[in-house]
Formats: sequence, structure tokens, C-alpha cells
Amino acid sequence: MFNTLTDSFKNAISKIRFHDDEKALKKVLTELKKSLLKSDVHHKVVKELLSSVEKSTKKSGIGKDSFLKALQEELTKILTAKGNQGFVFASKPPTVVLMTGLQGSGKTTTTGKLAYMLKEQKKKKVLIVAADLQRLAAVEQLRQICEQIGVDLVADEDATPQDIVKEALKKAEKELYDVVLIDTAGRLAIDEPLMEELATIKKIANPDEIFYVADAMTGMDAVRTASTFNEKIGITGVVLSKFDADSKGGVALGIAHQVGVPLRFIGSGEKMPDLDPFIPERIVGRLMGAGDLEGLVEKTSAVIDEKSAKKMTRKIKKGQFNFNDFLEQMEQMNKLGSMKSILGMLPGMGNLAKQLDDMDLENSKEVKHIKAMISSMTPKERENPDLLNNSRRRRIAQGAGLTQVEVNRVLKQFKNAAKMAKKLSGKGGMKQMREIMKQMQGKGGFPQQ
Repeated sequence: MFNTLTDSFKNAISKIRFHDDEKALKKVLTELKKSLLKSDVHHKVVKELLSSVEKSTKKSGIGKDSFLKALQEELTKILTAKGNQGFVFASKPPTVVLMTGLQGSGKTTTTGKLAYMLKEQKKKKVLIVAADLQRLAAVEQLRQICEQIGVDLVADEDATPQDIVKEALKKAEKELYDVVLIDTAGRLAIDEPLMEELATIKKIANPDEIFYVADAMTGMDAVRTASTFNEKIGITGVVLSKFDADSKGGVALGIAHQVGVPLRFIGSGEKMPDLDPFIPERIVGRLMGAGDLEGLVEKTSAVIDEKSAKKMTRKIKKGQFNFNDFLEQMEQMNKLGSMKSILGMLPGMGNLAKQLDDMDLENSKEVKHIKAMISSMTPKERENPDLLNNSRRRRIAQGAGLTQVEVNRVLKQFKNAAKMAKKLSGKGGMKQMREIMKQMQGKGGFPQQ
């Protein structure tokens, strides 16, 4: 997610080799300045960051450790703005959030992602309000998103946005919803009618939070429009959408500092689970290539049931992993979001995530073949892959539209994977895993530490 920036910081740190080498420090700061400006970080933010890093490093004595410590501390300061972090619930439900932004910023999709996160991770009852009646098909888009994630929607294309909001708030109070997310209208540019409508809805809704959804791909424009919205109606946080598509990533580094409100979430992929809370200390860890294990634990613990995980571990240890288990695991992986986003949270896996790009594991050719095969199996065959003799394999191949050679290959891979999992889950498994990781590092599969 922060590939370009992370590479810049790693290169800078590696060049501070000796103590009290002021010449090397100057050179590194100049190179870092160029990299940050190329990455779309605002020149004022770059100047402030590097000036503070230089002072702190010299004060502690020039060296790799002092430079790294100064860089981490100053980055955390710049990423931190006064206000809430992540999602904060009101003392008395429902928590009402006004979702604002320009047309095309990804506001409607982000509203869906936020609802999904609150429902799946926080186990909250969420209501979405379709108050954007300006954009054609905006209501229909929200309706489809709500059906996909299993969240309730209040929509009426014949009513005014103000009446829809009033109706939704009554419903939320009566039916005890925890959170109300109001998707408001956007425009292609900031104009008076838009601001007047938002001001009216703000008065009716009396929101606990006003989120501005900014398109990361617009770079410095995202900062300017967020500042204007803050001046006109007041915002309590920025959500950066389409961040996975922004190869530079520098806008995230200065937006909180420049707008004066915290960056609350970042859109890290196209799937509904691909929305990450923006916690400055954690983001600095990711920028430094140290990952975000805390964020990953939060994400996985909310999605993966502890009892199911223990049951699965027992089955793997006994070598009883079957096709039903495979489908269950695929479903859970899908709930976690894109593979690129997950790997980006693991220390030292940034390069591998970069190589994967936007690989959609669920819709890959191999997984589609496996799913087609499983659909052609009987319940007994799914439970016990050892039943699959030649005649059964021929039948499965015909039903899945595959050749028997393809079916045999997939079954062989499945069997080998089950054996490997059993082996690694036994005694000395972690040691073997480390050996495999070392081998992969040698082949360029993982980055060297």
C-alpha cells in the first residue's frame, strides 16, 4: 500500500552507515526530499519533516539508529491530527455519520465498506441512508451494496433528501440501530447548492461524525477539496479512497497535517473488507516495512471464529482436511479482503504484496477449476477425497467441464498441500517453515531483511 514511500525510507536508512557522518546525512536528506516530492507529498510537509529529522538526528548523534528513531517520531507527528482515530461510537446509540465528498470520489462504495467493517468486525446493527438523489443510479448502487453485505437501507427516490434522513433517524431510534451512515450527494466541483443541501442535512441529522471521502488519485486536489469542505461545513475526519490504485501514496502523508483533521480510514482494495483504520503509529510501522500485526490480528479475529479455527487445526494435524474445509477457508479469506492488503500488514512482506499486485485469488483460474470440481462432487466425496477413484474422477471432470488430467492434477496438488499442512502443524513444524521461508528468500520470493 505504501510501496514507493517504504522503498524511499528503506534506501535512506541503509545509507547512514557510520557515526557522525554529516556528509552522508546531508546526502540522504537530499535524496529523500526528491523521493517524497515525486511521491506527491506536499513541499511544506517535506520541508518540515526533513528539517525536524535532521535536528533530532544531530542532537542524538548521527547514526542509523538515531536517524531511524527521528524519522519514526517525526512521521508519527505529521500523521497525527487532533481528533478521533478509527471509528468512535457515540455514548448513546445510534452513532450518526454524514458521508460527504465530490462525485466520483468513491463515497458510496466507501459507505458500504464502512458498514461492512462495523457489521463484521464490530458486530453492530447498521442502517444506510440513500440521501444522494443527484447522481443517476446512486440509490440502485447502494441497494446492491446493501444486499451484498447484508445491511438495511432507507431509500425513496420520490422524496427529498431531508425527508429521507428524518425517516431514517426515526427508524434507527425505533428499531435500535447502533450506527446510521448517511450517503449524501456529491458534485463534480464544490458549489453553493451542494453546500446548502449538506448544511440542511447536517442540521436535521445532528451527526456525531462528518467524514469527507477524498480520492487518493487526485493527489493535492484531495487536500484542497477536504480543506474547503472543512471550512464550509466542518468535517471530523477524512477517508482516503482508491489508495490501492495510487502508486505514489504521498497524499496520505500530509493530508491530516494540512487539513487539520485526522485521516480516519484508507481504502486498500476493491473488495468490501478492504478498508483499514488509519492509526498513525501503525501506519508508520507499515511505512518502515515493519507491517501492522496489530491491525491484522484485529481483522482476522473478527472474521475467523475461534472454535472453527481450533477444529480446523485438529483436522489438519490428523490429515483430515477435505474439500468442504477448503470452501470454508476460501470464504473466510474472502472476508479478510485482498491478498495484497493482507500481505502488506505482515513484516517484510511488502515486496511480495507488490509482486502480487491486485491478484484476485477467489476468481483465479485455478480456484474456479477447484470450485467447479467440488460442485460436481457428492457430499460424501467432498468429505472424503480418498473415495475419488477413476470412474468418479471421470464423472467429476465431465460435470466441471474439465479434462480428467486437470482433475487429477488438482487432486494431487490438494493431497500434497494437506500433507504439507499436516507436517508443518506437527513437532518441528515452525523450524521447517523457517527453512522454507529462507529458501524462498534466496530465490527472490521474499525480500531479504
